[in-house]
Amino acid sequence: MKTYGYGHQTINRDDIEAVSQALTSDFLTCGPTVKAFEQAICDYTGAKYCVAVSNATAGLHIAALAAGLTKGDEAITTPITFLSSANCICFVGATPVFADIDSETANIDPQEIQKHITEKTKALIPVHFAGQSCDMEAISDIAKKYNLIVIEDAAHAIGSEYKATKVGSCAYSDMTVFSFHPVKTITTGEGGAVTTNNKELYDKLCAFRAHGMHKEGAMQNTWEYEMRELGYNYRMTDFQAALGISQLKKLDAFKQRRREIVDYYNQNLGLPHLIERDFSNACFHLYPVLVQNRRDFYFKAREKGLNLQVHYIPVHTQPYYAQFGYKKGDYPKAENYYEHCISLPLYPTLTDEDLAEIVKRLKEINV
Repeated sequence: MKTYGYGHQTINRDDIEAVSQALTSDFLTCGPTVKAFEQAICDYTGAKYCVAVSNATAGLHIAALAAGLTKGDEAITTPITFLSSANCICFVGATPVFADIDSETANIDPQEIQKHITEKTKALIPVHFAGQSCDMEAISDIAKKYNLIVIEDAAHAIGSEYKATKVGSCAYSDMTVFSFHPVKTITTGEGGAVTTNNKELYDKLCAFRAHGMHKEGAMQNTWEYEMRELGYNYRMTDFQAALGISQLKKLDAFKQRRREIVDYYNQNLGLPHLIERDFSNACFHLYPVLVQNRRDFYFKAREKGLNLQVHYIPVHTQPYYAQFGYKKGDYPKAENYYEHCISLPLYPTLTDEDLAEIVKRLKEINV
């Protein structure tokens, strides 16, 4: 019996050849291919600047640092996300605050954001869940009203659009963070990137990525550098960047196939699912459905060769976050969504025959 996971990388001969060329070049890291990948991301998204990093968590960390978040500050994000979206706030000593979701999209609800703003709020970190953009114009309006930094967590959303603008263009934000983990739409193995249109933020991001070092002006052609702040080694290798460049060329084709798969599920499965808003043209990373008895559904699906996944355990219910006073019951929409959600297989190499077989097996599950 053929098995299916919820996600899988899509690698072909072009990708392998690109990595092979990078491995035989003069630079394995800190070389020109990383710069070329950053430029390719700028060209695709329309952002002015891009900083490639070792993973999206690193990207969120340096974005929080560049935003100036520190002890005593608060930043608002969603409980329906991977841990990094909130952890990056803790990394810099600030306090994470959660806002409940829109039940129809599982994205953060701008009206809920408004409820949690205080004089300590400094940043908003909306997460484009499953690939669909949050309502960024509404979030941007809130940020402008209260003079807040906006960091888009677009780990799920490269290739997606909001009101005909590419996610990552930073048209409604200060910075956007992407992930290139293997289950994401494009991959560099591990890896991530931060885009921005702000030169000052870009310079800070570059420094925080590389130990806080600055090498500029008269020092440019010497061995000299200055460490002006505490930074990290969050750099991407050239062979990862080579894979990224190759993958980026196929992003639009990947997006088209992902949307075709979502349409097929919508038309043939009959299970409740998230709704795509009119402002969205999503490159879907996940296809979550809602089921009544999720635990039984999960294990019966495994028996049928469907290795599904749950996205996500609400972050505020994790033991670590109890120190901030969070507990179950605080965000009822997020918690209700979690109780019923499960993500189905969604990746470009699924054929029409695969989809028919997956739907057949799912319909055989009786819970």
